[in-house]
Amino acid sequence: MDSSALVKLYIREVGTERMLVLAGRKAGHQLTVLSLAQVEVRSAFRKRQRVGEMGDRLADELLAAFQRHLESRFVRQVITDAILDRACELLDRHKLTSFDALQLAGYFSVKAAAGREIPAFVSADRDLLVAAETEGIPFLDPTTA
Repeated sequence: MDSSALVKLYIREVGTERMLVLAGRKAGHQLTVLSLAQVEVRSAFRKRQRVGEMGDRLADELLAAFQRHLESRFVRQVITDAILDRACELLDRHKLTSFDALQLAGYFSVKAAAGREIPAFVSADRDLLVAAETEGIPFLDPTTA
């Protein structure tokens, strides 16, 4: 799950309802995030705080909730040299930011560890989803039906 989808679990926007269903314990999904998500999610919350879209207290509460979920609900995929190498390859083939390339590269490590079960890549970022589709990665965009 990349940060564009992950943020929807904490801030109500298009795609939030679908993400809440996907992340619900009853759904039984294992939710994996790249360790980079802690930086991206904090950035998203603090940016909204700075521009006045949310107050200081709410931003701190959301960050605390996210931290609890990182420790208890999400599986964290660490960034390895193999992920960095794959991200560089992806940047040569696709219109991606460096962080998006890392997110997509992280998927390949998750997939390798998953064995026969093929995980879906969850994102609400159009460029990232185009790259995922081109790479043959099954994906879910929470902003679409």
